[in-house]
Amino acid sequence: MLTKTHLLTPGPTPLPERVRLVMARDMVHHRTPAFASLMREVQAGLQVLFDTDQVILPLASSGTGAMAAAVCSLFQPGEKVLVVEGGKFGERWTKICRVHGVVPVILSVPWGQAVSPAAVAEALDRDADISGVLIQHAETSTGVQHPLEAVATVTRTRPVLLVADGVSAVSITPCPMNRWGIDCLLTGSQKGLMLPPGLALISLSPRAWSKAETIPVRNFYFDLLKERSFCLRGESAFTLPVGLVAGLAESLRMFGEIGLPAIHRKQWALTMLVRAGVSALGLDLFVREHFAWGVTSILLPGGIDSGPLLARAAERYGVVMAAGQDAYKERMIRIGHMGWLDYSDLLAGLHALAGSFIFCGGYLGAGNYLEQALDAYWTALDEGPPAA
Repeated sequence: MLTKTHLLTPGPTPLPERVRLVMARDMVHHRTPAFASLMREVQAGLQVLFDTDQVILPLASSGTGAMAAAVCSLFQPGEKVLVVEGGKFGERWTKICRVHGVVPVILSVPWGQAVSPAAVAEALDRDADISGVLIQHAETSTGVQHPLEAVATVTRTRPVLLVADGVSAVSITPCPMNRWGIDCLLTGSQKGLMLPPGLALISLSPRAWSKAETIPVRNFYFDLLKERSFCLRGESAFTLPVGLVAGLAESLRMFGEIGLPAIHRKQWALTMLVRAGVSALGLDLFVREHFAWGVTSILLPGGIDSGPLLARAAERYGVVMAAGQDAYKERMIRIGHMGWLDYSDLLAGLHALAGSFIFCGGYLGAGNYLEQALDAYWTALDEGPPAA
């Protein structure tokens, strides 16, 4: 049977036709006035998106590349940083730090829970040598959204840089750099920016740039000071994926037409749709509070493994979702709701989840789960997200 594929993973995400068509145009050279003009347009759009008047540096890498660039550009070997570990990507901060000789002080949080800002403050009070806090805004492996704004109230009054992985947050949920006091914010192209993988974006606050200027260069490629000097004249230090930059310009035009408040409102409504539908089916939401706006994690009951369920959803319904990670690989389903999606895609996802769960031997609750999900969507869209 021929079916349309619904890509409901936590990245990559579906692309708008407008973006795909722009990326299909003839290639341009990256050292030309035309590309410099495109880069300046992209900068203006990104500064609105990030809420900063500083440059946003594009890097030809995944989001992990931007994480590595942040660590080696902002901290010297032997410096201590507080790493919030509450999932797979929090653990990635720790691994990157160790490779670069930076000493991670780990603040461990159970998977499925958000960090307490008070715990961050206590950790910083215990060790005055800590010079940075590294955290995910949205932890993609669990579906948790850490209270980044509240954590920023702790760091911005101390000589401590707040470095935030916003790969599953930027353009999905509010994370304004200036307003909250985030010192370094990074993201990747393949999530809320509605682009293919391959482009990372990173921005530093004035005090983060001041710190970076004191750090000896330790990475030939991820040299943010060099990248800043090129970016200010509409270039990049190394060859960028030109097609992705053109696609990014189109995505940012779409954001400008719609407006960030409307985008965030829709993301919140899509989150409420999925959570209401999953609850109506009688399945367990892995994250009860502080949940991400771009991915919902579902804990499967004993006897139902993610592998066969996901295979059935893809083969029978054309719906591609993701398993959990590490200890939760077979016990968890993750539904992504970011990128170029609307409520109909997610209703199809819930239908595939229900049918595949039954096929694998599970028993479900309410038969009107789609109606409950759609009611939650329209209510959330009308009311908007809770005030920060």
